[in-house]
Order: sequence, then structure tokens, then C-alpha cells
Amino acid sequence: MMKLLNLCRLAVASFVLIGPAVWSANAAEPMPSIGAHGEWRTYGRDYGQQRFSPLDQINTKTVHHLVPKWIYQTGTATTFSTSPLVADGVMYITAPFSHVVALDAKTGRQIWRYDHKRTSDKLCCSPANRGAALGYGKIYVATVDAHLVALDRQTGKPVWDIALADKVLDRTEAKNVMAAADPLHARNVTGSTGAGAVIAPLVYDGKVFVGITGVGYGLHLDSPRPGAPLGAVVGVAGRYGRPGFLAAYDAETGNEVWKFETTQKGWEGEFRTNTPDGMPLPRNIAAEKAALEKYSDAWQFGGGSVWHPPAVDTKTGILYFGVGNPSPQAADETRPGDNLYTVALVALEAATGKLVWSYQQVPHDMWGYDVASPPTLFDVEIDGKMVPAVGEASKLGWYYVHDRRTGALLFKSEAFVPQDNLFTPATPQGVRITPGPAGGANWSPASFDATRGVVYVAGSHIPMIYRTAELPAQGDKPAVPYTIIEPSNEANWGTLTALDLTTKGRIRWQAKTDQPLIGGALATAGGLVFTGQGNGEFSAFDAASGAKVWSFNCGAGVNAPPVSYEIDGKQYVAVAAGGSKIWGFRQGGAIVVFGLAD
Repeated sequence: MMKLLNLCRLAVASFVLIGPAVWSANAAEPMPSIGAHGEWRTYGRDYGQQRFSPLDQINTKTVHHLVPKWIYQTGTATTFSTSPLVADGVMYITAPFSHVVALDAKTGRQIWRYDHKRTSDKLCCSPANRGAALGYGKIYVATVDAHLVALDRQTGKPVWDIALADKVLDRTEAKNVMAAADPLHARNVTGSTGAGAVIAPLVYDGKVFVGITGVGYGLHLDSPRPGAPLGAVVGVAGRYGRPGFLAAYDAETGNEVWKFETTQKGWEGEFRTNTPDGMPLPRNIAAEKAALEKYSDAWQFGGGSVWHPPAVDTKTGILYFGVGNPSPQAADETRPGDNLYTVALVALEAATGKLVWSYQQVPHDMWGYDVASPPTLFDVEIDGKMVPAVGEASKLGWYYVHDRRTGALLFKSEAFVPQDNLFTPATPQGVRITPGPAGGANWSPASFDATRGVVYVAGSHIPMIYRTAELPAQGDKPAVPYTIIEPSNEANWGTLTALDLTTKGRIRWQAKTDQPLIGGALATAGGLVFTGQGNGEFSAFDAASGAKVWSFNCGAGVNAPPVSYEIDGKQYVAVAAGGSKIWGFRQGGAIVVFGLAD
């Protein structure tokens, strides 16, 4: 009885946190954080990023009758990771290359389409876009060429378009830094350090919050096998990249309100020899301090991408978001110090951008352990008291839970993927490390069910080989060290894991999947958890037991987070089926919407 009472208290506390704001039909007013019972108006459905649907028409008893209701083809077959929004019977999706489409959410009929005209055909990273934001009579989209565009919600016509990053500052690696005998010379470059924007913006309190990505991307090379995952990531010692940032813009005008750079002067920090949770780090502190004078400007090239929209506590006005790896990626010789605030969970004042606290999961990261999965806000019982918390599914394979007032680590979960050689430095011969930069949990959002006190995490087992190499000295030019991260030649697979937060993150159940889970989870009041795989399988699992109870093959990789909504008393589940080039999953360009058979 006590355990049930605690779960109910947890659910009530969480509901109070994310309760909807007052909204009127006036276009100048904000959209509510949740909206009507059957809508999905923000990336995570609520400001706490819980990604939980209260709908229960589709449940463990009826899910066997789930069938496709309509399909919309974007016309572009490439990496597709959008999270649809649904408001007032209209669905808004972002297609690859940052196009935006408004659809009748009941029939799939196109209402309008905005085709983004890029300022450059050269992209640092992927063409993917993770979703739009809705509010103040507008749709906001962050674009692959690092712009923030506001569209009229009714027509899709641009209202304003601002550049987020000056392309002149792009400093990127090139293949000519690799030794001539390196077999990677035969590979094609598929991406490199630069500036873009892939995240769904967040609209809150008259502002649009958005960050840039790609600033510590490293040199991405293709695989020698067609259709295979990424071949290699190369990190080159030197001055590559720029500081990433999260910034606030006026929702009406687009004017910048504030900007928080994710690497700043003084980023050297304490020169920690262990992670904050006590894991030893293999750092040569003496060598780093000796290099400090020569590389005192390293923070100006420091990286720190923002891969997801922040969560916001509407009671305190505090934003929570994660930061990616430092630049150069993996090669650490030219960036001495802890490299604050990379690979960290960060809390800022939403009104001012002032730092409240930060927690660096991996100081001086050499493995690509971006804090990439969106944080989730909830309340959790610790020693008999309810504590406002923020949780984050990490690339390391643990789910971290913090006191969101102070950043103090409350606990971390049991590992939800295998771990081997964590924090082992690269060697010339190569060392197998798992999880690597693919995760653990990558950018995929988790889903939190407050009534059960459980968070559902989509994970991946993708071991990687880390090795070091060097471009030999040439005349008066010194040798240039670089680090290579390549997939290990072994089977990859995924895990959907139910982590019980009432028992400090113990695994309640775990379902192994044939392929890594890149895309995210959706839990519903119908007792179901939905997720997809790169082979096209879109599946529902029993939230209580983890048993797979339904599956449908969408024809292309399901590597995007599902959402659920209701129209005219009928529940629907929607997901993008378009795969992902970087993971080698079959590409397409469809939004597939499911409902119960009539």
C-alpha cells in the first residue's frame, strides 16, 4: 500500500509541474504546454519532456487491431527523425533539410508546405530535423544551415528568418591531416565540424530557445560497404570548431535576448582525475597543464553542440539541457583542462540565460559521450521526501537522476546496455570500447510514466574501436596526432529498458531488439510503450512486462520518436519512417499514422 501511495504522489506531483497554461485564440497568446487531452503541442508533449500520452483507447487489449490509417510521403528519402506536433486537428512535421508541412491530422491531406531555401549546399552534418515548435500564431523551425525561421501558422509563409551562426567561423578538419598510408584515405567525407541546427526549438515565456549543432562533429568518413553504418570518425589535434550555444530569441521579432556559450574562457576547470560520480579518468594532468599556455585559446574552438530542446520547470523558470563533446573530438592534445561545459547537464535561468548549475558527466571527454538525449523533469521520493528531479539517459549506459534545484546527483540507474573499457584511452593498436559515441542512449528521447514511476529508455549496443595515429612531421611542420573511432566488426543490437525510479533506477524489465534503437520511446496510459527499429519494425510493448504485443513493418527505418493524439474520439499513433544514413538504416520519407480498425 505504501509503495502504491508513493507512486500516486509521484504522479500528482508530476502533473502539477507540467499543468497547462491558460490560452486564448488570440494569435499573440502562447499555446499551452500540453493543450487539450488529445493533443501533442511541444516536442516532449509537456515542458517537462515526459513524452507520455494520457490516451488509453489503444491499450493492451485493443492494440492487436491497430492498423495504418494514412501515410504522407515527404518526397525526400533520407535521414528522417521528426517528432510531429498536433494542435486543433492539424499535424506539423519537419521534413529532411528543414522543410515544414501542415497536414490534416485525421486524413493526412496537405494544408500547406514550406520549402526551406538553404544558404549553402554544404552541410556540416545530417539533413535531419527533429521537429518544430508552436506558439504565438507561428511555427518555428531551426534549420540545417543554422537559421531560425518563424512561419505563419495558418499559411506557412515566412514571418522572419535569422542566421544563428556566422559561417565564416567554421574551422573544419580535412583528410590531408591523415598519414598517406592510412587506409582511411580511400574513404569519402560525409560530414565535418561546422554549424547547423537539428533540434526542435522550445517556445516559452515569449521566447524561442534553440541551439546549434556540429561544432565538435569531427571528420566523418563513409563505410567501404554500401548501406553499412558510418565508417569512421576522425578527431584531429588542432584548432577546429567554435563554441556551441543555447540562445533565447524574442518569439515575436526574432531578436536575440541572450546567449549562453557552451565553452567559455576558464573552461579548464579543476583538472579532475575522476568523474563527479567517482569513476577514474586516465588523464595526464601534468602534460595538460604544461600545454595550457600554448592552448589558452582552446575554448574559442571548444565545440559543445546542443542536440535537443531543453526542458523547463514552469514553477521556477529554470531550463535544463545537455551539451555535446568538446572539439577536437577524441583528440585531446590541444584542449587541456576539464573543457567546461561540454558533456554536461546544464541549468540556466530562462529569463536571463544565467548559469544556475552544471554537472559534467565526463570531464575532458575523449570518447564522444555527448549529453544528447533530452532531460526529463519529474518528482522522486528520496529518504521519505519528494524531491524535484531531472533525469537524463546517457551515452554511457546509465540514467542519471539529479536534484534539479542544485544539480546534486541523487542516483544513477543500473546499466541498460553492456559496458566494457569505459574511459580507456585510445591506443595505436586499437581498443574496443562500449558504449562508444553511438551510445548507450543517443539523441533518442526517453518516456516517463508517472503512475508507474518508470522511465523507458531506448538503447543501443554498438561497440567501437578507438585507435591513435599521426601525420609525421614534414620539414618545419610538427607531427599532427589524430584519433580514429571505427565500428567494431561484431553484431549490434538494441535494448528497450524499463527503469524503476522508485528503486533508484533498477531494471524492471528489458527487451532486446534485433537492431540498435535510434529514435526514442512513447509510453501511454493504455499500458503500452512504442518504439521502432532501423529495419522498419514499429512495435508496441506491454509497459508492465516488456512483452512485445504488436508490430508493423513501415518499409523504411523507424528512427524517430512516436507521438499519440486524439481526433473525434479516436486515438492515433504517428511516427516518421525514413531511416538514417549515419547508422546505415534503410531511408525513406513517410509519416505513418495508425489507429484502431473501424
